[in-house]
Amino acid sequence: MEKLRLALQKARAQRGETAPVLDTRRRVPAPAAVAVTQLWEDLPGFTPNPKVLAKNRIVTQKAAPIAIPSDRMANKTLMHMRKNDWGRVAITSATPNCGKTQVAVNLAFSLARQSDLRVMLLEMDMRRPSVAAMLGATPMHNISDVLAGNIPFEEQTLRIGDNLAVSMATQTLADPGQLLLSTFTQDVLRDIETRYRPDVIIFDMPPLLAGAYAMSFLSNVDCALTVARAGKSTVSQIDQCERETAEQTNVLGIVLNQCKFSDDAASGTHDYGY
Repeated sequence: MEKLRLALQKARAQRGETAPVLDTRRRVPAPAAVAVTQLWEDLPGFTPNPKVLAKNRIVTQKAAPIAIPSDRMANKTLMHMRKNDWGRVAITSATPNCGKTQVAVNLAFSLARQSDLRVMLLEMDMRRPSVAAMLGATPMHNISDVLAGNIPFEEQTLRIGDNLAVSMATQTLADPGQLLLSTFTQDVLRDIETRYRPDVIIFDMPPLLAGAYAMSFLSNVDCALTVARAGKSTVSQIDQCERETAEQTNVLGIVLNQCKFSDDAASGTHDYGY
């Protein structure tokens, strides 16, 4: 882990500091609190099977030693987002099979354990969707139907508990870039944000180096976390991902996944390090 950190520091020093991207999204007045609460209550409720969550390494629905690494990541993410008045965070990786969706789902559950937060998880990886399988959910419609304006958000999205809303992809799209980069999709996202007033929206993005549209979509979020897999992601891949992300939005950090901890007291029995 230390070698990776030093290599990234060297790469950053060689290219110089990149100025953060300012959030230029238009802030809108909040609707009445009662109306927003009712909108959340009206979302179809869903209770994941704990055995399915455990099988898929989703460990943060309840506080436990195994959830500590993810909870630390969630607390740091929330601290930076509150400090900068950010509401949208993208979770991505350089290449496939780095565990970005597991990180995104664990982040969502961890944040949602704070009862004063409203959290949304939107699945944007429509070529390899996996959120529904991780949760054991079977939504009636695809998130692409919502973004295209064919299905209302409230008919497609599932609510877990009181304050976590999850909009999932149920089938693959051959050309998701055409949908995600359309101005209509941006209008739909702004409408959802205006009506439901989430404190945090988490976007589970595709790997950045696997296609051009994922990188372009980052201009619609306030910040991004990049997931790297120990023993798989290379320093050059991570550096390229970080550099190109900084051209579109604020780089929140790098998440090192599947890194063995030597301190069992700090990490419990979980073998994911953040």
